[in-house]
Amino acid sequence: MRRTEIATLGEFGLIDHLTKNIEIKNPGTLKGIGDDAAVLSYGNKKTLVTTDLLLEGIHFDLMYVPLKHLGYKSAVVNFSDIYAMNGQPKQITVSLGISKRFSVEDLELFYGGLSLACREYGVDIAGGDTSASLTGLAISITCIGEGEEGKIVYRNGAKETDLICVSGDLGAAFMGLQLLEREKAVYDGKTDFRPDFTGKEYLLERQLKPEARKDIIKALAGEGIIPTSMIDISDGLSSELKHICKQSKAGCHIYEERLPIDYQTAMMAEQFNMNVTTVALNGGEDYELLFTVPLYMHDKVSKIKGVHVIGHITKEGSGLNLETRDGTEIELKAQGWGSIE
Repeated sequence: MRRTEIATLGEFGLIDHLTKNIEIKNPGTLKGIGDDAAVLSYGNKKTLVTTDLLLEGIHFDLMYVPLKHLGYKSAVVNFSDIYAMNGQPKQITVSLGISKRFSVEDLELFYGGLSLACREYGVDIAGGDTSASLTGLAISITCIGEGEEGKIVYRNGAKETDLICVSGDLGAAFMGLQLLEREKAVYDGKTDFRPDFTGKEYLLERQLKPEARKDIIKALAGEGIIPTSMIDISDGLSSELKHICKQSKAGCHIYEERLPIDYQTAMMAEQFNMNVTTVALNGGEDYELLFTVPLYMHDKVSKIKGVHVIGHITKEGSGLNLETRDGTEIELKAQGWGSIE
């Protein structure tokens, strides 16, 4: 594979090279890359903005994360934040801190994944910045989206008796990370090493190439459902429930037996001697949607493919509680995925 040193293009030449084929898809993007600022127009729509920072060695390990996957994931995690507001992502700006370890071809791979995500979700790359970095790769992406008046959903609207719903399944991304870390430790520089991922493809995909739940937002709109509160699951179900309950001044009661867990996740948790419920509650990086709806919408929301009702909102002061399979009630704690045992 050829290697072109970034210095041969220079900063502006690199930007031109990486963005020359980017096409504008949204009429609201009046001006994209090529000026001092992007110019956006949404008419009567509300503008939504989110930013995410990813640092090599903290948020990703290039030992096992392909650059194309990293580009895709970097975009999708931002789209997920906009969907969690019941909005639609429309533009992103991309800023990179790049060390001399990286070639033009490396960054082509990253932008290839980034551009693929934008095509899949109908989002424009509208600008950004690049800078030299002494060590590693730093990625900062800002996503701009739009939401309709009266339909934007916040974290603070959950009410007592509301149903607690979650999309997809939980814990798979965390188990995918554990699998990658295990194989990295086994590798330890061996020249003839071949990682064993047979039968675990779903876990890897959930970690390396997550998807934002655009389909759930569309399905909710199709059923005429506007959630009373919503958040995406980036830090784990327990942590996100804590955010909703704190901002809504409420408690919650969820049921262990209703937590959606994929078979591969359960099997890997057993192999790693981890409690699968703990993994589902605290794993993080699932990028599923956690939301609440009024009790009378039970039949409507239950019809949506991929949505699971896992509990209900309780009155303020009642705490965050999990009812185990044997009927025991325990307090939920937002551990975060760095402290799972």
